[in-house]
This record gives sequence, structure tokens and C-alpha cells, in this order.
Amino acid sequence: MAVQPDSGGKDDVKTQFVTREGTYRLMTLSEYSRPNRVGYTSGSGSTHVRVSLVSLPPGPGGGAPGSDGQASDDRICFNHGKELYVYVYRGVKKAADLTKPVDKKMYKGTNPTCHDFNAATVTPESVALVVGFSTGQIQLIDPIKKELSKLYNEERLIDKTRVTCIKWVPGSSNLFIAAHASGQLYVYNEELTCGTASPHYQLFKQGDGYSIHTCRTKSTRNPLYRWLIGVDGSCINEFAFSPCGTNLAVVSQDGFLRVFHYDTMELIGRARSYFGGFLCVCWSPDGKYVVVGGEDDLVTVWSFGERRVVARGQGHRSWVSVVAFDPYVVSFSEGDSEEVADEDKKSESVQCYRLGSVSQDTQLCFWDLTEDVLRPPVRARASAHLSPNSQNFSPNGVPGAKVPTKCTKTNKVGHKHAELSGHNNAAGEPSGAKPVAKTKANNVSTLNISVGKAKEESSGSLGVNFTQRLAGFSFGERRSDHRRNFSLSKPAEKTSATNTVALRGKSAGTHTNDTYDPLKLIGTPSCPRFDECPVLEPLICKKIAHERLTSLLFRAEYFVTACADGCVNTWARPTRQHNGEVRPRRSERADRIDLVD
Repeated sequence: MAVQPDSGGKDDVKTQFVTREGTYRLMTLSEYSRPNRVGYTSGSGSTHVRVSLVSLPPGPGGGAPGSDGQASDDRICFNHGKELYVYVYRGVKKAADLTKPVDKKMYKGTNPTCHDFNAATVTPESVALVVGFSTGQIQLIDPIKKELSKLYNEERLIDKTRVTCIKWVPGSSNLFIAAHASGQLYVYNEELTCGTASPHYQLFKQGDGYSIHTCRTKSTRNPLYRWLIGVDGSCINEFAFSPCGTNLAVVSQDGFLRVFHYDTMELIGRARSYFGGFLCVCWSPDGKYVVVGGEDDLVTVWSFGERRVVARGQGHRSWVSVVAFDPYVVSFSEGDSEEVADEDKKSESVQCYRLGSVSQDTQLCFWDLTEDVLRPPVRARASAHLSPNSQNFSPNGVPGAKVPTKCTKTNKVGHKHAELSGHNNAAGEPSGAKPVAKTKANNVSTLNISVGKAKEESSGSLGVNFTQRLAGFSFGERRSDHRRNFSLSKPAEKTSATNTVALRGKSAGTHTNDTYDPLKLIGTPSCPRFDECPVLEPLICKKIAHERLTSLLFRAEYFVTACADGCVNTWARPTRQHNGEVRPRRSERADRIDLVD
């Protein structure tokens, strides 16, 4: 490989690195962690350190009030162990003040595992933060006002397993989605309560490899919908909405990427991992590509328009934990250079995407996804589709599925899912799904999401050849023990096993399709052989932490990383002098990219 990952000693951690646009530098004064953080000790990390950022709108004084009375527009939230912290985020301009958190919470018997700010309802004086926990509960708080505090699944009657991913529905003020390690995904309305007894579900809709259920209740309550996706409840490790909010990409421990149309609940495309499960997923800024990372140590690029895997990136030496596009670093066609990427004369056609990834090998990789790789000559594309094993598969990998070709960016609040009028669903039935007779159920317009179950611990996988990888194909997941002693609420009453495995028997027909045989997918557009698609090399690959990296977020002037020891770092972008001002070298015009479905 042209770019080799760092192979230095354990303490050979980089504090700066150089790309063709300049030098990225670690801002040591902008490090966030627990206030009483001790020095690095091997093996002391938490596996679920996540970071959430939100920008507050300007207040009357020109900025949102900070905890020290100074104006600051950003809030950062991160978790470590049993603790959750919210700070005023100062970026690269000022040093972090760890002595004055906006909010700090410590939990007994349970750990926060994921969280998300609601950008649709944020004000200078208020922001909604939803938090998922290792024992299945969900909490809604306002770290600024501190008046809001609600619990969902408090008695663990809905699900007893760890919340693996939680996010607000784009544009919605009250709907959020939570995926659990049981392999199920739930849709909640923060204005509704949960039942006092174990929910009873009825089949609402099913399609190829997934099924949707609603609660059989007389009145609307949480959860509004439950999704069951994949084989035998394989853990959903992460899900992500497209930039236009129309589509939902889901990755799970069974090694599949599944892309759904959110409003119609239709499966419109999928991809299979080269080996093991997929762990993370993200969309390109224009919605044309989905990138996933997983236990095959690879970064896989899937084209939404062509419904196929178009490239793989090889550079990490362990499981890829986070992938994220950098929307502020793009190159356009017509010969526009990166240095003038912010000029208004530029074409709207993206020629090169910048992608970042972090892994359990403590390495940060940057990738340039160029047009010549993503859009090879027509003849090469045709030959890839004519692989012998692909004869029985449609171009999008879903037999018989009808897929939309275009969408526009919308601002539909809740995507028609917040309408609570009547028991009948107003959305049309997807062509690839089988409608089910409706009885009394939650009265909400159709929602769609996905389910899954997350892999617990991870160990670095060594480089092996293709034959060895196939011989070691792992399509199941370890079933973790459910901890029953925790403390957000009173211990739950003994409930039936139907909470986590209900309806699996009834909907088993949705999971036994031959198209989900991993070996039969080898050589198809969903999982081309290793020599059938381009293999990318990283632009840079640097060791930047002692512990496994768990978060990566890009902003206009910096990017943020976090690792398992609870340390959140800020990296400043390269700067240039322009008319007496210091500005980022790359484009900040990511909002000009056309969104597609």
C-alpha cells in the first residue's frame, strides 16, 4: 500500500498530521473529559463513549448563554462509564473549562450508551437530549433548563437489552427512534407514556427480511411501532437518516446494510459485508452514497443510485467503529481546485468526497472517494453486474422491489408520523411489503425504521486472505447476558419472554428468503468479490489515541474524536491567510450539494 498505518510503539500517538490541504493539529487546550480524569491506564476504557454536538441559535445578546455568562453557541455531550456530561463547547477558539459543566449526571446500576440532541426544537435557553442506557431504559432531559426529565421503558417491560443507537426523527419535535441489542427497533413519541404492562404486538406489515408490528391497545401509547429486521434478531449496531430525511440506512450484526424508504416502509436496497457484521454507517452529503464499516476491517462504499457496492477501502487493522463524511471538504468537477472550492462559480457536481474513519486499532484514516473510482466506465460496470451468481438478483439487491429514483430535500415535521388521528394508517402500502389486516392499534401515520443488536466487545482481526475469511464467516452474534440489577427505576416485574422474541415465529417467513444466504450473495452487486470492485488506499492513516476510537464528528473549523478512556479531542483544520483573516482552507459550501434519493 502507498500509505501505511503507523506501526510505532504504544506511546507513538500523533498530535498533528499533514494532508495536501495542510496540517491538522490537536488542540490540547480543547480537550474534554471528566473533571477528575486520571492518567492513562491500559484496559481502563469504556466501550460506549459517544459524542453529540448541537449548535444553539443566537440569543438576544448575540449568542447562547454559557455557564460562565459568556456567549457560546455550541453544546457538547459525552458519556463515560456511569457518567454523562454536557459542556459549553468552545471549539478551537478558547480553552475548555471542565470545572463548569452545563449538566452532569451519575447513574447507578446502568450506563448511558448513546444520546442525541434534538436540533429541530433547540432554542438559546432549551435543548432536548434523549439518552439510551445499557439496561434498556431511555431518558429525556433538558440540560439547560433542567426542568424536563422523562423516562421511557422505565420498568423494562418493552425491552430489557442495551440501547445501541438512539436518534430523533429529522424535523420532528417529538419522535425519536431507539434500537436495542435484542434486535428490535422502537419508535417513541416523547409526549406519550408507556404502558404499565408488557406490550402485546400485532403484525402490521412485512417485507423481504423485515416485519413491522404495532401495539394492540385501545389508546395510543409507546412504542408506536416495533421493527424486526434481519435473521434471528441480529443486533442493529447503528442507523442513519439520509440528508433529505427520506431514507434510512441500517447496519446489523448479521452483516447486512439495509436501506429503507422511511415513509413507505419499503426496503429499496442492501449490501452484504465481506466478512462479519457491519458496525457503523453514514451518508454522503448529497445522499448519493452510503458508507459502512465493520468487522472485516474494511470501509465499504454503496451507491444509492446503482444499488451496488462500488468500492472498498483497506487500511485499518481492526474493526471499524465509526465512518463519517466531511461535508466541508469536497472537490467539484470542471477543474475546480480544493483551494477555491468556496467560489460561487463552481459546478454543483461533486468530483471527490472526503471520508473519515476510526477504528479499534486507534487509527484515524482519511479517504478521498474520487469520481473515477465511484463511476467507472460503463463496460466495467456492466461486467460487474454479469457475475454468474448475480443472475437471480435485481440491480438493487432486492428481488421485485420498486425503488424511487429522485427526491427533494423536505422539511416535513415528523414525516407524517406525528399525526394522531384515527386508527387507520394514512400512508400507502409499499409495493415490496405485504399489508396485514389492522385491528385496534396505535393511531399514527406510518413510520419506518430498523432493528438490530450490537456486538459487545471487539478484538482486532488480523489480515487474512479471502479463502480464510470465507472459512471463518460469522453470521450470528454473541448473546450477551441481560443485567437485571440497575437503578433508573424499580426492578421490573417478571414478564413473559414475548417482549424480546414475540412474533419471531409468526414472521419467520420474512427471514428465510434464499437471498439472505451469505454465500449466495458472494459475487453479486450486494457483495462483489474482492477483485471485482476497486480497493482504495487511505490518504492518511495515523495513530491518534491509546484506546479504541469511538466517535468522529466533522465541523467547519475542526473535527472531534473520542476514545474509550473518555477523552474527547478537538483537531483544528488547516488555515490560510485571506484578506487579513484566517480561514479554513477547504470549502464550507456543503449546503450547495444537491440532495438525491
